[in-house]
Amino acid sequence: MSSTVVGRFAPTPSGRLHLGNLFCSLLAWLSAKSQNGRVLLRIEDLDTQRTSEHYTRQLQRDLHFLGLDWDEGGDLGGPNGPYWQSQRSSYYQQCLDTLSSMELTYPCFCSRAQLHAAQAPHLDDGQVLYPGTCRDLTPQQIARRTQQRPPAVRLQVPDRTISFTDGHYGKVHQHLPTQCGDFILRRSDGVFAYQLAVAADDGAMGVTEVVRGRDLLSSTPRQLWLLKLLGFPAPRYAHTPLLLAPDGRRLSKRDGDVSLSALQKKGYTAADIIGRLAWLAGLQPRPQPVLPAQLAKDFSWDKVPHEDILLPPDLF
Repeated sequence: MSSTVVGRFAPTPSGRLHLGNLFCSLLAWLSAKSQNGRVLLRIEDLDTQRTSEHYTRQLQRDLHFLGLDWDEGGDLGGPNGPYWQSQRSSYYQQCLDTLSSMELTYPCFCSRAQLHAAQAPHLDDGQVLYPGTCRDLTPQQIARRTQQRPPAVRLQVPDRTISFTDGHYGKVHQHLPTQCGDFILRRSDGVFAYQLAVAADDGAMGVTEVVRGRDLLSSTPRQLWLLKLLGFPAPRYAHTPLLLAPDGRRLSKRDGDVSLSALQKKGYTAADIIGRLAWLAGLQPRPQPVLPAQLAKDFSWDKVPHEDILLPPDLF
């Protein structure tokens, strides 16, 4: 088996990349390249109602512009495609069938409104801890409810604690029943859930290192459990601090936060943008122009802050 590090970018093409997306992409690229590794690009367009081919093409141009090139995936293709999640539904169904054959899944008819109305406890990521309402339905109850609305499919989690060492935040422990709960693998509208698709794709594509924002740290145990059930080795994970707007709000494509296109219109070069992001990440003492390849040889997670980072209002 090859020991080559394989990192990945996995953007959702629902708008132009903003500074938070670029910050995370830069750290993912540097982490892989500092280990002489490879990077693949996977387009996470599971929900085709929210994504577009236009933004898929644009984000690839944006990454090329910044010097964050990849070795596999996207328009480059490669041996583990397709690299668009919207084209991988048959594979996700195979994975779901595998889990169902283990008698680990069940249909769930609960709506989001019903779950919030049930006063169930909330998890760290704001999601409701599923109370198991549909876990023990009889075949007759399932048949009757299926006539009224299509069900989602949930994975029943065991009484087990998942532990791993994050490459930036250290030891993480999550007790699946009380800190995660039975979670959705396929939505009631037929769209496969993020947790299943991401775990299945990282396994099938040979990803050995996942670098992404701290907001996804709590979902990692779910993905580790799915990888184990599906027979894949676990990648290493390293989560990054989040870039926040000057008012402390999380950056968002929807809210029109600083995008690469806006910076390009102001005349900023790739080196200008990377230099400022590298300074925010603690990788250089001043926000001076620099390109990714110049940062790779000295990259270290020890330099990266653990606290979320407020974007200075006068940085750009």
